[in-house]
Amino acid sequence: MCLVAAAVAALTGIADSASAAQCGNSSAGFAAWKKEFADEARGRASATSLAALMDTSYSAATIAADRGQKSFRLSLDQFLAKRGGSAIVSRGRALKRADRALFASIEQRYGVPPGPLLAIWGMETGFGASRGNVNTLSAVATLAYDCRRSAFFTDQLYAALTLVDRGILTPSTRGAAHGEVGHTQFLPKSVLNYGTGGSLDSAPNALSSTANFLKAHGWRAGAGYQPGEANFGAIQGWNSASVYQRAIALLGQRIDED
Repeated sequence: MCLVAAAVAALTGIADSASAAQCGNSSAGFAAWKKEFADEARGRASATSLAALMDTSYSAATIAADRGQKSFRLSLDQFLAKRGGSAIVSRGRALKRADRALFASIEQRYGVPPGPLLAIWGMETGFGASRGNVNTLSAVATLAYDCRRSAFFTDQLYAALTLVDRGILTPSTRGAAHGEVGHTQFLPKSVLNYGTGGSLDSAPNALSSTANFLKAHGWRAGAGYQPGEANFGAIQGWNSASVYQRAIALLGQRIDED
């Protein structure tokens, strides 16, 4: 997901208070950072979740993925070719026909038609086929430690610790390289804010949560969602990369036209 989409300009008070833990740009300081963070987080996170944090490992795979997001610089046509846009439309149309009742229920509740949800689902995980195999807590902790976006991912780490305490994440949960989980790749804070209940490894739960996210970001039932139309802003809330936004709008429209 909603990785770039969820970024915020200001930290919460919790994130501010934890900012004293020294960030770094290599694995060398990660163990010391974990201890500093845990010391500062006591009283805000439970002993159980902090113990899970202390068991995390520096994720080189996460750092490599974070430094290598080159596809967002492609043209729209190049991006769609790289992501398999035609296959997403074809599979999305088939899934829409196969589960009309689910998508009708979601649209009735949140006002979001099937197309954008299926486009997001296909783009994020190939309709659930590739949800990632990186330890989620290690990924989020690594990015909270890494100096490039420490503030944003400190906020995500506190959310992840809360999810551990609620039993929604476990120390062994695995997902995408930046800590996203489920069929549509929610970051921990988005799980807290927009999850509609149940595991996001369930496609219906993930799709309902995605629709809830879009509604919370201004989606209006019946309005258009192409660039310049009322609902395009909600798609921009999902991901801040312009080429990704335009791809979701275009693929969603093609799916909905069928």
